[in-house]
Amino acid sequence: MAAKREPGRTPMELSDRFLKTRFAPYWFDTVSQPDEHAPLTDTVDADLAVIGGGFTGLWAALKARERWPQARIVLLEARLCGNAASGRNGGFCAPSISHGVSNAVARWPMETDSLVRLGRQNLDELEADLEAYGIDCEFERQGKLNLAATPWQKDGLKAMQAAYARFGIETEYLEGQALAERFDSPKYGAGLFEPNYGLVNPSRLVAGLRDACLARGVSIYEQTPVTALDRHGDVLRLTTPKGSVEARQVVVATNAAVPLLRRLRQAIIPIFDYTLVTQPLNEAQLAAIGWLGRYGIADTGNQFHYFRKTADNRILWGGFDAIYHYGSRRDASLLDRAETYRRLERNFVEAFPSLSGVSFSHAWGGIIDTSARLTFFSGTGYRGQLAYALGFTGQGVTASRFAALCMLDMLEGKETERTTLRMLRSRAVPFPPEPFRSLAVRWAQADLAREDRTGHRSLFLKGLDWLGIGFGS
Repeated sequence: MAAKREPGRTPMELSDRFLKTRFAPYWFDTVSQPDEHAPLTDTVDADLAVIGGGFTGLWAALKARERWPQARIVLLEARLCGNAASGRNGGFCAPSISHGVSNAVARWPMETDSLVRLGRQNLDELEADLEAYGIDCEFERQGKLNLAATPWQKDGLKAMQAAYARFGIETEYLEGQALAERFDSPKYGAGLFEPNYGLVNPSRLVAGLRDACLARGVSIYEQTPVTALDRHGDVLRLTTPKGSVEARQVVVATNAAVPLLRRLRQAIIPIFDYTLVTQPLNEAQLAAIGWLGRYGIADTGNQFHYFRKTADNRILWGGFDAIYHYGSRRDASLLDRAETYRRLERNFVEAFPSLSGVSFSHAWGGIIDTSARLTFFSGTGYRGQLAYALGFTGQGVTASRFAALCMLDMLEGKETERTTLRMLRSRAVPFPPEPFRSLAVRWAQADLAREDRTGHRSLFLKGLDWLGIGFGS
């Protein structure tokens, strides 16, 4: 699963820190290579077919097995399970299904209490599932530290603390020595620590979910993209290059891929995000930056960094750049970007001057399925025989489990607390066609960067806020 270097890259394009860098996700190297499941080469019947072998699809298959012990469940993955977004993220496990409290308050104020409660409950249940299924994915629930680098970002942290307090969420505001004891960097002047936050090794989580599905009779076919979806009598037929599936019900969990349902193709855009991982650090190096705990960290700019420790004390450093390519390109060649790796390196040295000699063992990119509401949406098609969820906007590690439950509720025709949420029932605002899409994205990104520098929100961004449209990663 190793990624190749960007075509045309020369050794002079990156610094000596990258001389021994592997251009593939670090997480891929932490799991033994599983036996690849053969592609589908025949026509099979299923009670439920799941399209997509990432977090969302695997959770859907596993939770479907809990509901329907005798069902014939088939999962189709276009490449290898977890090879796309689910294996390329930072592994942050948020106690949220709504991209945070602020997003819930801004978009669904009348049900924010429910969204906050369900998000926290989902993280509790995810942890319980990991224990019940014996999934060893390096899960740690040690909290998250949010950082501010400017006076207006400090004000934002205080506003965040006030918003959290409304919903009974525990936090601790930090400045000066109190902050230095949690994290000591010349770049950041304040922090807000929230203890109820988790981290996970994404590839180990994928492997654990995959094994749990296989042990319970779910049939998994890899290297099996679905090329067509249509009705065939009273079942849905999924066409693949060498076979087909005829299923009574279907879950679509393809996230950042081009949606199979044409009406959803304007609802998300693919945003490329990039990550670096250092060589392992020793105790003295970690003590020098005051980062002795196992909590994750993120700063609070529009262009933000997220960072965390791995099990062997490497620093994962990602974010900041959010790259959209004209025409919603998703080419594999775009998963490496020398310009962004250089920017990440510069920002890393600015945040960690005492680590200026540390080299990077891994570098990679991934695609985020970004929606204009900044959180996932779900719905049905084909007279209720198909359910979908997508648009996680970088917050899918835990929300994917909740989305899987929502889709199964919908397929059962159940009215549950999940399915009656306005967050689910409201339609995602579509992105405009090209060339207006690229122009709007560039305009929004330029204004967001300006707000980071000045603390002033532009009229354009305020207008998007009023319309309920956001841009993030």
